[in-house]
Amino acid sequence: MFTGIIVELGKIWDIQKIAQGARLHVFSNKVINEANLGDSISINGVCLTVSEMDRTKNILSFDVSFETLKKTTLGELKKGYYVNLEPALTLNTRLGGHLVSGHVEDTGIIKKIENIGDYLKLEIEAKEEILRYCIPKGSIAVDGISLTIVDLYSSSFTVVIIPHTAKMTTIGFKKVGDKVNLETDIIAKYVEKFVNQATSVKQDCLIAKLKNYGFIEE
Repeated sequence: MFTGIIVELGKIWDIQKIAQGARLHVFSNKVINEANLGDSISINGVCLTVSEMDRTKNILSFDVSFETLKKTTLGELKKGYYVNLEPALTLNTRLGGHLVSGHVEDTGIIKKIENIGDYLKLEIEAKEEILRYCIPKGSIAVDGISLTIVDLYSSSFTVVIIPHTAKMTTIGFKKVGDKVNLETDIIAKYVEKFVNQATSVKQDCLIAKLKNYGFIEE
């Protein structure tokens, strides 16, 4: 699990194509200091496992499956690109953002970027599968960054980026038409499941009672 608070901007050092996937080599100044083999680290919102380390060169390496390359923006990364890095949270970590699993659900497309003083307002186009879990003032992870939804439309939502976030993450480099990784609030999905299960049980009980009293024939 993560919090959506980016620790540093890493840089793609190299990308190796391997059978059914790829290996990412990422340069890191901060995250690598406390990282170990097997650790989970979020790269642009995608939870990946450290498979190799080179502390002399400050390089972290990750294996990425073909499914992850297809479902996220990691398949579009190139050497020299910057990426958002966040290590997994611990039990004594400040939860400054919100609970982020690192399991990207889909990608969105930046539809509009508006400069409002020193702030940026982004409108991001997304599918219904994403928007159904979005609410105004609710949380969403965009490329692993914990952000607050401002406006919610039929096919998009907006977020406001403060200067610090624009400077410290990849969101400050984005242009209209760029893709971003999206992960909705995990709590909303659990609530939906529990409500649907409870409703189904109540409906089954009601039907059983109606049958017992003869209102519904077998």
